Amino acid sequence: MGLTGNSVLVKYLIFAFNLLFVIFGIVLISVGAAVKAKYHEYELFLDDKFFSVPALLIAIGVIIFVVAFFGCCGSVKENYCMVLTFSLLLVVIFILEFSAGIAGYVLRDNAETFLESKLKESINNYKQSNSTAKVWDVMQTNFNCCGINKPEDWDREYHDTNGTLPASCCHTEYGLWGGEPCSTASPYRNKEGCLPKLGAYVADHAAMLGGVGIGIAVIQFLGMVMACNLARTIKKSYESV
Repeated sequence: MGLTGNSVLVKYLIFAFNLLFVIFGIVLISVGAAVKAKYHEYELFLDDKFFSVPALLIAIGVIIFVVAFFGCCGSVKENYCMVLTFSLLLVVIFILEFSAGIAGYVLRDNAETFLESKLKESINNYKQSNSTAKVWDVMQTNFNCCGINKPEDWDREYHDTNGTLPASCCHTEYGLWGGEPCSTASPYRNKEGCLPKLGAYVADHAAMLGGVGIGIAVIQFLGMVMACNLARTIKKSYESV
């Protein structure tokens, strides 16, 4: 059994592509794990949808290592079944990557909508739950923000006429202003709401997931074409024997 010159070139291109494919797998795992870790800090405010996309990318990255084995062995040994299996698995991974990419962009476009209801729900538990208070304090400190859309959102939680705010609403380097609790009268209070800032943070990372998923899927399409071409050539060579 022998392959033509062009088919031999395709064979070694697929072998080289698989080395690149392994790098893609590492990129998917790294990006998925990094975004998942970023989201974990604000898990209280995020829906499961925000964790499913990075988890899917991590799973795809792991599967890629298995798929690359079929691609390398099949192309070097000119094994039709292994190359065909590789081609079919590439199609499946392509669909998964494209789906993850689209899901990432959908999350980006709807980030604030998803977050608003969670923020409204959790702000009412600030005094009742230490874990809720901790997440709110971390967010308000990290983003230099206060309340959902404005500092006055805390009025319903504190039920007073002094405009009392959580200490995290004031710049941390000042702590308490003039020995008084942080309030809407404090000159060092955070004046912007948290929803736009957290929404932008979550949306940026969702867009990263979408870009990586679709970007790698598009590049991978070339590998699918080469693998299908090699499988067809190997099959013809078998039939001609």
